[in-house]
Amino acid sequence: MAAVGGHPAQGGGAGGGVGREGAPSEFRAAVAALDGARLRPEVQLSPAPAPRRLAPYSFAVTASVEVDGEELADGRLVLLYDPAGQEAWNGEFRVVTMTRAELEPEMAADPMVSEVGWAWLLDALQAHGAGFEEPSGTVTLASSQYFGGLADRPSSTEVEIRASWTPADGRFERHLAAWADLLCISAGLPPAAPAAQGPTEVPSLGGVVPMPARRRPRSH
Repeated sequence: MAAVGGHPAQGGGAGGGVGREGAPSEFRAAVAALDGARLRPEVQLSPAPAPRRLAPYSFAVTASVEVDGEELADGRLVLLYDPAGQEAWNGEFRVVTMTRAELEPEMAADPMVSEVGWAWLLDALQAHGAGFEEPSGTVTLASSQYFGGLADRPSSTEVEIRASWTPADGRFERHLAAWADLLCISAGLPPAAPAAQGPTEVPSLGGVVPMPARRRPRSH
């Protein structure tokens, strides 16, 4: 598998699809590859409704990063497929993702945090050998101050990374594994440890500096 260690995605029930039954073989093969991806043990996948208006066929999962019963980050991944292709995609498939996590104060104060967040995504894709084209996205910081009955809570800043790209290699499991690592890095976890070298192994995120580990639950 493309990921380093971890556990397999949750089989055929891992996500929700539009038109999955009777879909073209290319789409069904892509979904099967996602189902077979091996992910870090902190990442938990759940089925999600797939959008119906973005492409003729789509598949979606949500994910959370959980450590010792605490949720540190969450997000959503959607795989879109249009047999006719779309000019903006420069291809027939498109991966659309959202990643969300709370930042520690020292990280939130860094003026380069948005650039760092985008670099995490690109580094994760490259580290997993996931070929991609036409990447685009946004990194948004949202700061919260609490008042009244919530005044005892410390202020917080949440980072949200929204991104999409066109898979260029057909190795869809690598794209899911890279996104799962982005979730973990955003949550402040260290990069995945290197695994024994083999034909399907990929390097860890050697150049990525994770956020400082958070020490309080995420606010919902």
